[in-house]
Amino acid sequence: MQFWKNILTQLEQDKPLVLMVVIHSEGSSPGRQGFKMWVGADGEMGGSIGGGFMEHKLVELSKYLLQKGIFKPFIKRQIHQTNIAKDRSGMICSGEQTIAFYYLNNEYINFCKNIVEQSESGQFGMIEMNERGVFFDKNILQHSFFLQKNTNEWTYKEPLGFRHFVYIIGAGHVGLACSRMMRDLGFYVEIFDDRAGLNTLIHNEFAHKKQVIDYKKIDQYIPEGENIYVILMSFGYKTDELCIQQLIHKKVKYFGVMGSSEKMKTLFASLVQQGYAQADIDRLHSPIGIQINSKTPTEIAVSIAAEIIKVKNT
Repeated sequence: MQFWKNILTQLEQDKPLVLMVVIHSEGSSPGRQGFKMWVGADGEMGGSIGGGFMEHKLVELSKYLLQKGIFKPFIKRQIHQTNIAKDRSGMICSGEQTIAFYYLNNEYINFCKNIVEQSESGQFGMIEMNERGVFFDKNILQHSFFLQKNTNEWTYKEPLGFRHFVYIIGAGHVGLACSRMMRDLGFYVEIFDDRAGLNTLIHNEFAHKKQVIDYKKIDQYIPEGENIYVILMSFGYKTDELCIQQLIHKKVKYFGVMGSSEKMKTLFASLVQQGYAQADIDRLHSPIGIQINSKTPTEIAVSIAAEIIKVKNT
């Protein structure tokens, strides 16, 4: 929610700005639905609507609009092709996007405060944008929605809150690095360990929630769902096996286990001997992460995050 915090800071300093929001996108458009950017009169800005020449010219347009003063919301279509006469963005990556422009001043301070407070408390809500302005509702949760009747009437709704949840089992150095990486990627991060007083857990300020638990009850802490991702990297072979035994039947989007090929070969063979189905074992991602010869905790976290993104976006 740093984006909205930055806008709030500008408005509290009585600095009006232009908010640009990609409310619709198609094809290979560099700006995807939901991308946002704000531009201040003094040249300060944050976020992105896709970059490149298109973004540059729309930033300049925003500065010009701020010089003119208050304006009514409007939308601008940008087509990323050269062989068209109208709405050409100046980019050649194909696809197109529609951007809504809003003038925000100190009248929108409470609007931004509501978004920040709701988000930081882990609550959901809905941001709605239309030809009348931008609005926030604390009590609505649904998927993103776009409807355009014509160039003067449109509605874009975007849910506020976390859409993807990652559960990290094992709060060592790699768990700490994964917490930071996954939070930066917009995931809700929850981390567990069975070791009280673990330094890397105590100083983990990136996880939204951290707990010391008994791994024998790990299944009580991991929900099921298409937006659930599990990273297992406990302290040793036995605790990894214990957690897998309890979680292998959980219906989650991703379940990755950290360990060497030899370690996982031995562990999986043990699970087969215990009667676990090979099909369930095959769903586990191990060795975990995209294979990029990672060495450090941060490099390993990058490889794990890359694999999760691949799964999420497939």
